[in-house]
Amino acid sequence: MNIILLLLLSLAGAGVQAADNVIQIAQEHIDNLGVKLGKPEPASQVPVLYAPAKIAIPPAREHIVSTAQAGLITKLYVAVGDKVEKGQALAEINSPDLLALQQQYLKAVNELELGRAVYNRDKKLLEEGVISGRRSQETRSQYQLYQTEAHEARQLLEMAGMSVGEINRLAKTQRLSSLLTLRAPMSGVVLERMAAAGQRIDNLAPLYRIADLSELWLEINIPQERIGDIHIGDQVLIDNTEVTARISLLGQSVNPENQTLLARAVIKGAPAAVRAGQKVNTRIIHGSDKAAFKVPNTAIAQNEGRAYIFIRTDQGFLVQPVTVIGRQDTDSIITGELTGAEDIAVTGSVALKANWLGLGGDE
Repeated sequence: MNIILLLLLSLAGAGVQAADNVIQIAQEHIDNLGVKLGKPEPASQVPVLYAPAKIAIPPAREHIVSTAQAGLITKLYVAVGDKVEKGQALAEINSPDLLALQQQYLKAVNELELGRAVYNRDKKLLEEGVISGRRSQETRSQYQLYQTEAHEARQLLEMAGMSVGEINRLAKTQRLSSLLTLRAPMSGVVLERMAAAGQRIDNLAPLYRIADLSELWLEINIPQERIGDIHIGDQVLIDNTEVTARISLLGQSVNPENQTLLARAVIKGAPAAVRAGQKVNTRIIHGSDKAAFKVPNTAIAQNEGRAYIFIRTDQGFLVQPVTVIGRQDTDSIITGELTGAEDIAVTGSVALKANWLGLGGDE
């Protein structure tokens, strides 16, 4: 900095003059000061906040696969990381308890068939006047009871894990089997395996955790003093990726441990660059409703709490006040009376500020 001030002293009598908002300086002296020119870039998005976040799975897209029957695991068909389709076989269990449910179902089905035959016979006899209406009513009531029992027995098999096709095949063949196939309730990815082949398990024991990763959530910790700057619909960028998300929810309570609020953003499309459970750094972006421009941080000079840039003119530089509305890495987002066609000083603003304020001005 002392070198720059000494250089300015040497130029003080060599064509450098400063008015209130204009610095008159010849081109050769601009070169000596190391000033380089560039144009402000139009910016449609304004970085509002940098914040840590965790990638989470929406609860409705995660499922624990468990068995409704106790038994012995004979086969496991999938492993952690495998993609599965809805209805795909996951495991096979040998369950003696399943035999009892199948026997109960077959008994109910056979009684229903017999009850249907008796009901149809008595219905015909009633039409011919052979039997009384009372007897027909009793037959119909018994037939409805058989229907209820068969429906209940079928539901128990479905709850045990048998598919519709397997139950229909059982009713047709009348052949019992103690082997139960557990199937995926949804399409997704296996995140966790909780049992092993050869293991005996109780009913409702968990075997797999499966999740649909086509949609993920970003759970962002927002400092409570900044929550007013964040809005539903704001865009969120994840550092070192091209992944974007949108704010869908702002929390209504403050975490007492770190005094932050939860903001949730939705990630669509299962991008490969992020994983569930991952901790990431994020940038929250606002869309700008007025003309904004991106300039290097080195183009901005500060004085008495205000920001300025230096616009090249025929005589030197115009000192233009601007408002910094966001920062992103080595750049700042500004607004002001700009068109984007101006040539501005992107380096050397320190020397130009010294000229503008006078050699005794603060840096």
